[in-house]
Amino acid sequence: MADDPNDQDLAADPTDADDQSADAAASEEWEKMLADEDAQSDLSSGRVLNQDEIDSLLGLDLSQEEGAESAGIMALINSAMVNYERLPMLEVVFDRLVRMMSTSLRNFTSDNVEVSLDQITSIRFGDYLNSIPLPAMLSVFKAEEWDNYGLLVVDSALIYSIVDVLLGGRRGTAAMRIEGRPYTTIERSLVERMVHVVLADLSAAFDPLSPVTFRFERLETNPRFATIVRPGNAAVLAKLRIDMEDRGGRLELLIPYATLEPVRELLLQMFMGEKFGRDSIWENHLAAELWQTDLSLNALLDEVSMPLRDVLNWQVGSQLLLNTPPDGLVNLRCGDVDMFAGRMGRMKGNIAVRIDKQMLRKDEERQP
Repeated sequence: MADDPNDQDLAADPTDADDQSADAAASEEWEKMLADEDAQSDLSSGRVLNQDEIDSLLGLDLSQEEGAESAGIMALINSAMVNYERLPMLEVVFDRLVRMMSTSLRNFTSDNVEVSLDQITSIRFGDYLNSIPLPAMLSVFKAEEWDNYGLLVVDSALIYSIVDVLLGGRRGTAAMRIEGRPYTTIERSLVERMVHVVLADLSAAFDPLSPVTFRFERLETNPRFATIVRPGNAAVLAKLRIDMEDRGGRLELLIPYATLEPVRELLLQMFMGEKFGRDSIWENHLAAELWQTDLSLNALLDEVSMPLRDVLNWQVGSQLLLNTPPDGLVNLRCGDVDMFAGRMGRMKGNIAVRIDKQMLRKDEERQP
């Protein structure tokens, strides 16, 4: 009996169903493997940052050189900080201070002293107080003409070096440093004398720009007692290095921007040699234009004071009597200032005044 084709198809159907189910299972397994690989790749791409990378991201990288520009979040926090480079003349003033201190400290210590300017930075006052290495002496001084304060910090190395030099310490030996005790009266007195010398040089450094007197107020050893502005206020910090052969130390000068506000316009000038911002070309041009300026002069015959009721009673034909005789002096006035005095007459049919003398200004008349 011949085989029925339909029977063969029915016999093959179970095999095809098994193959399809196997293919579906293989496909599901393959998709699962791909999903696992994607998950592993996502985990590998989202790796955990180490501490150095976190510090770099936040701008707290301690490996950066001192004075380098901050980055990351710290750059955003300090974006409102005023940069001293916006005050070009301030660096010129500090450069003059370094040169003057080199001479004055040599005379003060009778030793070979070298003063160098390490850096000038902008810092918040509170951050600086927290960064002062103790023990140290903090000198508070006042700018008399600006009616504000500044801070001068002397580190312990410079304190012991100054004491050793002034009291006749031997050369070639490092200054003795004794920790764990407060500074003595002799040490405070010697450091105070040095501070007076530095403040005198600082006044002389600002003198070509704006005369100012820096007066010593007090000497503190605790930073909490040396608070002169609010912790969040910005200030300029100048770090000076003082070397005396094999001895020396650091001297830090901190001036708040509030103290420099009265001379801010002067500090914004560009430095042009030793002229401290003056432009001789502009000055000559201004002087030449002033010589060509037109002025109006008024010839004043006389001045009379009278009550307002008399003035209101004036009518057409009323006469006003002047106290000036025909040959009296007539003042030539420019604005409210009497410039010349002369006699009135006629010249070529016009009324003229012949100048006889030059009038002095009121402020000149008061001078002896």
